Amino acid sequence: MTTGTATTAKKSGIKTLAPGEILFNEGDNANSMYIIQKGQLRLFRPKGKGFVEIAVLRAGEVLGEMAYFDPDTKNRSVSAAAITSVDIIEISFNALEKTMAGLNPWFKTLINTLAERLRKTNERVRNLENNSVGFSSDYKFFQSADVVKILSVLFLTFRSLGENKEGRWYLNYNRIKTYALEIFNINEAKMEEFIQLLTDEQIIEVTVDDQDASKVLSTREPDTFRMFQVFFNTQRSLRDEKKLHISSKCEKFMVRVMEECSSLPIVDGKVDIELSKIVSHFKEYNLGITLDDFQGAKNAKFCGEYRMGENNSISSTINIDYMRKMYPVVRFMNALNRVNELKAKA
Repeated sequence: MTTGTATTAKKSGIKTLAPGEILFNEGDNANSMYIIQKGQLRLFRPKGKGFVEIAVLRAGEVLGEMAYFDPDTKNRSVSAAAITSVDIIEISFNALEKTMAGLNPWFKTLINTLAERLRKTNERVRNLENNSVGFSSDYKFFQSADVVKILSVLFLTFRSLGENKEGRWYLNYNRIKTYALEIFNINEAKMEEFIQLLTDEQIIEVTVDDQDASKVLSTREPDTFRMFQVFFNTQRSLRDEKKLHISSKCEKFMVRVMEECSSLPIVDGKVDIELSKIVSHFKEYNLGITLDDFQGAKNAKFCGEYRMGENNSISSTINIDYMRKMYPVVRFMNALNRVNELKAKA
């Protein structure tokens, strides 16, 4: 990689980088952030005679913003170099400060909080990179931080910018992307994949605006994003044994339980049900689902202890109101896990 003439300027403007040209080096003083207009940039850290690649950024992505939010230093944490010919917009921290000053205090606090969490995550990544250059076997396309950030953007933008018409909230996707890419620094590819996942799960619908051919997202209840966001943010802080683990088989068991409970009397949000009948149903259709598969729901307190009855029947008290409330979260969590598994295999 060659050191080019591209240096951090005091005023905002556009830069053009040749392939291999360095935008900035790790440890350089920082007073600007950048938005890529065209081309690709590599973020890397020198290691021995080579380097460790951190990420490849493309058009529409942001870099250099973390130095603005870091309370301890104003230096670059990684190096950046052009892979192809690159057109890049430089935004001075002075200009960014003026924009931040104009935001509502609660929104500014939210941005600073997310940035601080991302900074700490970057520090852990750097510590790992100092010891290894290999890939993690626990690769996830959607990290917990990605999920929390995207859900936060969706909730905030729908609530503050969305239009409520006949029981649905509508919002132009370009308005969401402005916040997602330029303020929250969310990877565009991940944002697109996440929107597709929400569409597949029928949480949102995507239509096209006849006037400008842009995409319009709609949802029945933006608070769903908030519910998901709180859940995933809580999961991040729990030890693994305390996290919610519901297998796909357990999810199908829950669906059958909720169907059976719909015709039974509910007392204080609870229903008594014979689980062995449900197991017999699965066995009849050769679905390979047993009572053991319901253990995850039991661990999550969706049901009480098992009770043995006549003819070896097994019953339990289902916390049906709690199960119905949490089921959308369970379904979405498992759908997200399936995407991560497919991406990891790919």
